[in-house]
Amino acid sequence: MTRVRFAPSPTGYLHIGSARTALFNYLYARHTGGKFLLRVEDTDLARSTEESTNSILEGLKWLGFEPDEETVFQSDNADKHRAAALRLLNEGKAYRDFTPKQARSDSDVKAAIAEKARQQGGDKDLRDNPYRDLDPAESERRAAEGELFAVRLKVSGEGKTAFEDSVYGLQERDHSEIEDLVLLRSDGHPLYNLAVVCDDIEMSITHVIRGQDHLTNTHKQILIYEALGAEPPVFAHLPLILAPGGKKLSKRHHGEIVSLTTYRDRGFVAGAFRNFLALLGWSPKSEQEILDLDELIKVFSLEGINRSNAVFNFDPNNAKRWTDDKALWMNAEYIRTMDLEELVPLVRDELRSEKLWREEYDEDEKKWFEAVTNVIRERYFTLKDFSGNGRAFFSEDFDFDEAAVNKHLRKHSDLETWLPEFAERLAALEDFSHDPIYEAANSFCEEKDTKLGVLLNGARVAMTGQAVGPSMITAIELLGRDRSVMRLRSKLPWNS
Repeated sequence: MTRVRFAPSPTGYLHIGSARTALFNYLYARHTGGKFLLRVEDTDLARSTEESTNSILEGLKWLGFEPDEETVFQSDNADKHRAAALRLLNEGKAYRDFTPKQARSDSDVKAAIAEKARQQGGDKDLRDNPYRDLDPAESERRAAEGELFAVRLKVSGEGKTAFEDSVYGLQERDHSEIEDLVLLRSDGHPLYNLAVVCDDIEMSITHVIRGQDHLTNTHKQILIYEALGAEPPVFAHLPLILAPGGKKLSKRHHGEIVSLTTYRDRGFVAGAFRNFLALLGWSPKSEQEILDLDELIKVFSLEGINRSNAVFNFDPNNAKRWTDDKALWMNAEYIRTMDLEELVPLVRDELRSEKLWREEYDEDEKKWFEAVTNVIRERYFTLKDFSGNGRAFFSEDFDFDEAAVNKHLRKHSDLETWLPEFAERLAALEDFSHDPIYEAANSFCEEKDTKLGVLLNGARVAMTGQAVGPSMITAIELLGRDRSVMRLRSKLPWNS
């Protein structure tokens, strides 16, 4: 059975690149009938926080990715990681490095420099460590006397690692380019590469789907798999997500734009953002772009992942373009077309967050609330629009758009008297429904020798504060006789 894992580090919010990694793991697990697992890699004790862990878990829950087994916290397995390192030590596959801590740090820096030099044609031996071939008895004696040591994997200077990546094809690296890997620090703390391999073995992970920036680590981890006598999983590395201009999408350069919770909090529908993420670096075999979760699961494959990096298009210097236009378009499509039964709870939550919700909308006024939601969603891009542009349907406390007031009210001075007169026509209607309202508006405009649009556009601004919205006749019907008449009699738009 396919077993994949998403393994975030709780050192900050859930990055949209990490969210896409979680999505691809989830889709592959579901497509193959396998298991989707979650492992929180919290071994960086200085930077890992409970707040970050909760943020990551909330983000995954919002996207709909519940793990199939209990969540694993990597820090709980530290003893197992240490045991694996000591086992390799006892088998002669690793050795104790008694180099003093500071000198060892300097040595690792030098090793990194040497590795780069070798790639450029140099001949520095990355296994130049005086403790590599220390007599085992001497090593045991020094350890027994309490001398601090790190544990390093003995990496042969000959041969190479090779694996077939499901996205990037054959990957090879000469052993001569890899230093003797540190498995345990002198304080007994297991390092990342050891911990990841041990956990993946214990969790029976069959496929590791993760970012392209882990490609270098993969060669090192394969050496640890081999030393432990375990079969490496299948690897699939994902292209990076870049910002416009080619920079890697990062918190340092792009702030909250890279955080998944930003999109949740700004009114994105989970299904829409999930759909958008799927198309960042992957494509189905058709031209279809709107795919719900079941459709994504059905058509997803590792072969569909692109090798080229994806670009998240936004303008960091323009607050009106804080997100990718395609993401916003897709969100609008979801809001416009999703089943009303799915949309209503989302709108309810949004109105509650802005203190606009009334319990009557779930009781006596339920049909009215559903009708309003169904009508006004046609022009909205995010759930925030329901509490912003749609506020006038749920509250008397709404703002007037100054540009709309100038264009549709102050420009037509007669409306200051016409709108209250029209209010009286509406108040007198016996049947306050669409057709009688339209007939009243049309006949009123004929009497005043003006266009219907002048009256209705002015009424829209006076009644909703906005220049655009659903059919104004429908809006008047939904707002009802009392509110429509009261707002048309008001002088607020002219006095503001």
